[in-house]
Amino acid sequence: MEVVEGVMNQEKKWIKAIQKRSSEEAADQLVRAYYKEIYAFVYKQTYDPELAKDLTQEIFVSMLRSIYRYDGRSSFRTWLYKIANSRIIDYYRSRSYKENKHATIPSEEILEEPENFTVTIEKKEEAREMLDILARFDAPYQQIVRQKIYAERTFAEIAAGMDLPESTVKSKYYAVVKRIRKELKGERNE
Repeated sequence: MEVVEGVMNQEKKWIKAIQKRSSEEAADQLVRAYYKEIYAFVYKQTYDPELAKDLTQEIFVSMLRSIYRYDGRSSFRTWLYKIANSRIIDYYRSRSYKENKHATIPSEEILEEPENFTVTIEKKEEAREMLDILARFDAPYQQIVRQKIYAERTFAEIAAGMDLPESTVKSKYYAVVKRIRKELKGERNE
């Protein structure tokens, strides 16, 4: 518990240093503390390492531009995930995604394992179909599903971050999952 409190206190110091003095060193430390976690969150939703790097960079730029408005009412992690969710939702709604979604090149790690190539491609295609369907939902629904699946947050954490009752978060999550399953089955039966 002391380690967690120590990390949170250090995080608060970095945030205050950025807000009061525009400290580049504090900004670097804060980004380093969350970079791998946010990159993994984005990568799980894009399956494209370069795109994940670009989106992660955009998320941190946005975070640094708006950190002056961070008031500490929610945890910094929750606030950062809100920014990440918004950026990912924007990406999946963008013209760029819609025009390029079928032109994705398989990553090198897939090509190195030929026996798993077909299975991996099928899983990636299924994940892309799911993300396409998810992108049609309103932002709050997307945020709940993305945080639950890709950030591996609990319903209680999501509810606290969105200032909603946990029961509402659960019902929205399961409603979206049910609809995604139904649409995926419908697309496969066509």
